[in-house]
Amino acid sequence: MHSSPGNVSEQIGALPERLLEELLTELRSDREHLRAEHRELVRERRSERRWKIFFQLLLFGGPLLFGIVYLLFFTSAMGFQWGPFGSVVGVVHIDGAITPNGAASAKRLVPVIEKAFTYPNVKAIVVSIDSPGGAAAEAERIYRAIENLRKKHEKPVVAIINNVGASAAYMIAMHTDRIYAAKYSLVGSIGTMIDGWDVHKALERLDVAQRVYASGKLKSMLSPFLPMSKEAEEKAKQLVNQGGAVFLADLKATRGALLKPGIAYDSGEIWAGEEAKVIGLVDEIATLDEVVSAKWGIKAYDFGPNPESFGPWSSTFQGFAQSLADALVARFSPQLQ
Repeated sequence: MHSSPGNVSEQIGALPERLLEELLTELRSDREHLRAEHRELVRERRSERRWKIFFQLLLFGGPLLFGIVYLLFFTSAMGFQWGPFGSVVGVVHIDGAITPNGAASAKRLVPVIEKAFTYPNVKAIVVSIDSPGGAAAEAERIYRAIENLRKKHEKPVVAIINNVGASAAYMIAMHTDRIYAAKYSLVGSIGTMIDGWDVHKALERLDVAQRVYASGKLKSMLSPFLPMSKEAEEKAKQLVNQGGAVFLADLKATRGALLKPGIAYDSGEIWAGEEAKVIGLVDEIATLDEVVSAKWGIKAYDFGPNPESFGPWSSTFQGFAQSLADALVARFSPQLQ
């Protein structure tokens, strides 16, 4: 069968249209293929980026996390605490003899007391006392710091006597708002004392003497290598009597309305907790836990000061850790109140 000239012309005319459609179809197919390859490439790059980030976190974040955990455990072992967080009662400890270089020195206690007063989350201060006393001037620095901070921050301050609160330790307690003691606590020893060694007779037996050149007859009165002169003995008695009179006057000024007549408060005597309450030296019989629970009903937070159990590096490290903790608490305390 032969095609007519007209049919051949039509077939030739339709040929470019079929080629164009096939070309467009092929172009569409190539475009979809390119899009699929692009999507696959994007997924691969995202997956590579995630793994890269993961390994970077593992490489750098792992040691950082370990360091943070170690820091928390290390500072906890040293007695350091992070916080306080939430409303608390701040507890400051006066433990042991009150001496210029001891655990209960003014240079250690005053900064701790300042922290307890300045933290906004601390609603009240408890001075926890377990001390036989010590240097009167150190005690004066401590109680004056309490009085000044109490005026500035208007927070209640109470003293709680545990085993012993005597002499200079009681001097601090009587400058708080209220004094508590347990039944078996020992309270009192109001007065002053000067003590020292006299070894001059032992040196005489060894035929040993010390040469002392003093500008005045009382300049060397406290030397343990020289015999006590009559003038030196009288001066020492004068000093302790003056100090005892000031202590007694301070007691009357702070607790005068509670004191009982006929009691020789300046005798240096020690009283048990319940008897001390009867004669007005303490206000109530209670322990620290009872006072915090009954009076405020919130948790107690221990401000220390804590013993330096890690040697000379401890205070430096604790200072750094405390500064870091202060910055964190100052940053987040508005959200935690």
